[in-house]
Amino acid sequence: MLKGINYWAFPAGSSGNPLHPVEAMRMAKELGYDCFELTVEQEGPVSLESSRSAIEQIRKEAEDIGIQLLTLASGVGWSISPTDPNPDVRKKAVANYRKTLEIASWLGVETILYLPGMVSAVFAPEFEPQRYDLVDQRARETLGELVPTAEKLEIKIGVENVWSRYLLSPLEMREFIDSFKSPMVGSYFDTGNVVLYGHPEHWIEILADRIFAVHVKDFRVNVGNLDGFVDILSGDVDFDRVMAALKTIGYEKTYTAEIVPGMPGCVEKAIAALEVLEQI
Repeated sequence: MLKGINYWAFPAGSSGNPLHPVEAMRMAKELGYDCFELTVEQEGPVSLESSRSAIEQIRKEAEDIGIQLLTLASGVGWSISPTDPNPDVRKKAVANYRKTLEIASWLGVETILYLPGMVSAVFAPEFEPQRYDLVDQRARETLGELVPTAEKLEIKIGVENVWSRYLLSPLEMREFIDSFKSPMVGSYFDTGNVVLYGHPEHWIEILADRIFAVHVKDFRVNVGNLDGFVDILSGDVDFDRVMAALKTIGYEKTYTAEIVPGMPGCVEKAIAALEVLEQI
């Protein structure tokens, strides 16, 4: 089992600024993580403006530390969505993801996390709701534009099941992925994001080998909003069934903890939880 941690989980450094990714990688390695998930931001050490030399230096640092870089995340797709009603915004989203794929190739990463589109954001009511069928049409068009780049660079696009009120069932997700007829398009499956309206183990069994990577999260259903995301093993995800399902489909890749950012001790709690999951 490859135990990973997402960069967003790390608290700020002593200066109050975000901990530099290299410092976070060192901390992750010391705690026993095998993998580290960098995140592409609008600005910062790993950003849409980063040069190849800067990114390759981070890759070298990771190699020196001895931690693997197998997945790459980004939240830029929320504000610059592939399904925005404005075609100029959609064009920008495609450009951003092309750059993300390029950064992934410079890092030696296998899979990027992809936000497919948004009917509306559960956590951001300021986004005007978009009609579901139009979102679906735009999502297919924009991701279709990215497939040739992914195939050329041999970087997988992992479509994540997110709280965007789109792709709400494993059947719908499976059909969406299969429609691209590309080995570079699959699922970045999140265990906690489906608990409010489904069962993670069912998604795993249905998506099967389409799953490229896994985000490990937990959620309490009776809370029913963003506050319901809790420490791994303290919510309502049935991890016995989740781990059994992942073993059934032969999943042997990354298990990356994606947890509440910056909570004291959360990075330490996550590695302890992943070690428990490893024994199931």
